[in-house]
Amino acid sequence: MKAEIISIGDELLIGQVINTNQAFIAEKLNSIGISISRMTTVGDEEQAIIESFAEALDTSDLVLVTGGLGPTHDDITRRAVCKFFGTDLVVNDEALQRVRGFFERRGIIPKKINEDQALVPRDCNVIQNNHGTAPGFFFERDGRYLLAMPGVPFEMKAMVEGFVLPYFAKRATGFVIQHRTLKTTGIGESFLAEQIGDVNVLFKPGDGITLAFLPGSTGTRLRITVRTRSTAEAQLKIEQVEKAIRSKAGKYIYASDEEDLEQVVGKLLLERHLTLAVAESCTGGLISDRITNVPGSSNYFDRSYVTYSNDAKLVDLGVPAAFILEHGAVSREVAKAMAMGVRLKSNTDIGLSTTGIAGPTGGSIEKPVGLVWVGYSDRSDTLAIQFTLGDERRRIKERAAQAALELLRRKLLRVDF
Repeated sequence: MKAEIISIGDELLIGQVINTNQAFIAEKLNSIGISISRMTTVGDEEQAIIESFAEALDTSDLVLVTGGLGPTHDDITRRAVCKFFGTDLVVNDEALQRVRGFFERRGIIPKKINEDQALVPRDCNVIQNNHGTAPGFFFERDGRYLLAMPGVPFEMKAMVEGFVLPYFAKRATGFVIQHRTLKTTGIGESFLAEQIGDVNVLFKPGDGITLAFLPGSTGTRLRITVRTRSTAEAQLKIEQVEKAIRSKAGKYIYASDEEDLEQVVGKLLLERHLTLAVAESCTGGLISDRITNVPGSSNYFDRSYVTYSNDAKLVDLGVPAAFILEHGAVSREVAKAMAMGVRLKSNTDIGLSTTGIAGPTGGSIEKPVGLVWVGYSDRSDTLAIQFTLGDERRRIKERAAQAALELLRRKLLRVDF
């Protein structure tokens, strides 16, 4: 079964909104063996939308449409679908009750424009919206499907996972496609490729296995894709390839699939009954933000200080003034003192710190923009590691936060940095 994804909205065409819906839908459809033949973005123009429907259904078995189901004048997907299939709009009673309930729970009386969200094309199959007001719907014609969903990501995702996947998994035929993504950090893409070596040793051409290197600002993702006749066979092949990759580059792999580094670190702290405090200078709170994005982080995360100025480092963390005078705020000595200071101040098991030059000004030949020191302190060891992280301010901050969390991960696992 082949599918096309059509995204509707002028905001997508002018770059005002980044289209994350396409990537999500494609990944989920691939997981049940449906391949994506094309992704199309269309503006809020009725004839263009209708033409995109015709082209897509001419070449694909399944067409998934997102966007244009809202209550305002520029939401024209429903009208375009009606013209394409030669029908009109009718009220879906269940959708209407859901719309009214949605507003009543918020203490608001819905207006007619809100209740019009319950209008759907006559004779369509309705997908109720458990997270918003606009229902999805679909038509089947000659064994081909056109399915429309809201463009709001969390509403669309719920429909894909709750309805689309179970419904079309029964109808998809042919191959099972499965993926596993291994997340690495602390090593560049080319060095990682060299570390892994010849992929033909990992798997043979024709085995239905591919390995993709997906570099990003804080690391490289390794996506293993397997295309086989059965789920069991796909799972076995993925596990074999993953085991081989980990044997070659395991120290750089911190997580797989959807898990983030802060989640990994949180689990390790929780398992070891350890507490953490953080002192940030150049990262400006990014480390603390990531840590506290994890539910339950209050069980191991005590507090953080953003000690941006030299005075803050002296007063809040007890960094000796002589260290700053002699070595500068961006130095091994200050990073170590910050990590130890926040640990002692908070009475936690571990202290973590960052100090660096995020730019674009402030660098020198001895200390260029992108120079960052990450400090670590526990009850038996205090150290700092130097990083050179590029020349773009936001990227430097993100990489420094990643480096700090990775240092913490490796210390907890007793893996060499």
